[in-house]
Amino acid sequence: MPDLGFAVRALRSRNYRLYFAGQGISVIGTWMTRVATSWLVYRLTGSAAALGVISFAGQAPAFFLGPIAGVWIDRWDRHRALVVTQTLSMLQSLALAGLALAKIITVWEILVLALAQGMINAFDMPARQAFVVEMVERREDLGNAIALNSSMVNAARLIGPSIAGVLIAGVGEGYCFLIDGISYIAVIFSLLAMRITGTQVRRAARRVSAELHDGWVMWRSQRRSGRFF
Repeated sequence: MPDLGFAVRALRSRNYRLYFAGQGISVIGTWMTRVATSWLVYRLTGSAAALGVISFAGQAPAFFLGPIAGVWIDRWDRHRALVVTQTLSMLQSLALAGLALAKIITVWEILVLALAQGMINAFDMPARQAFVVEMVERREDLGNAIALNSSMVNAARLIGPSIAGVLIAGVGEGYCFLIDGISYIAVIFSLLAMRITGTQVRRAARRVSAELHDGWVMWRSQRRSGRFF
């Protein structure tokens, strides 16, 4: 019989256990919002092109700002950065909910809010990825924590759209946004409940261009060695 404790050993770390529980709830809400946004845009416009524009608006900021955001995240307190990004994401979802439930939302407002969420994600994603290292107390559990994160996202990808479909059919898209906004409370609470000990070590700040160059050089070196494909 497989050792189930071995499969979830990263949960031995209190901070990671809190994060996993809170983020697991929040990611379900995120997938609900993705489905509801697409449905709402198509219902308002009947245009597949509009769907593509909104999707691009949500992804483009992370693509263009990601490298610079990663440099800044290395200079900031990642725990505080995550509290800020998650709070901003909650406000963005609640703004969508308010406009949708009031039945005054337009595709332009969705576009602006999608751009805002994309900018938030540009900083949130590198902060979350880097903070996992700090949450896991035992170095040997880090790989398991990364695997659990992937499992969490995949499970939410199944659960979130299913719930969203039922809600959209029954009460409309606005309630998907509302539930997503409320779900952020779980991850914000988990972050605030963590016991953060010690001060995060930060490198001396250099020019952003110099740090971007270092990152590019490292990526090329890793790629040549066969670690990246």
